Amino acid sequence: MIWFRPYTLDEVHFRVAALPSHLGIEFIELGPDYLKGRMPVDERTRQPYGILHGGASVALAETLGSTGAVLTLDQDKQYAVGQEINANHVRPIASGYVFGTARPLHIGKRSHVWDIRIVDEKERLVCVSRLTVAILDR
Repeated sequence: MIWFRPYTLDEVHFRVAALPSHLGIEFIELGPDYLKGRMPVDERTRQPYGILHGGASVALAETLGSTGAVLTLDQDKQYAVGQEINANHVRPIASGYVFGTARPLHIGKRSHVWDIRIVDEKERLVCVSRLTVAILDR
């Protein structure tokens, strides 16, 4: 297990801040080396053409990856901040939910790299993202 301590899903939900809350992002599973969440595709997250806004996908990816990074740290001593994120949007989606899974590619002392894959309800890839976070001392 990669987490600093055993967390409950309720403790992870407590970390949802203003933007993720506004977009309807929820954490749904905390595995031994991954964090999963979901986000509705609705009036909050669609762009003018009626499909999922790429920025909403990026918000989901950053929420999952940065939360995952924080959960690996002794939060009394360190915290994580986003340093770089990229995303490839590979499939449009107009309704339902998207589901993201964040897994670390690298957990270092001063930086982490997280891979986030976002799929639709049929498990088809919608977006793939990579997040780099800096680990800072308090």
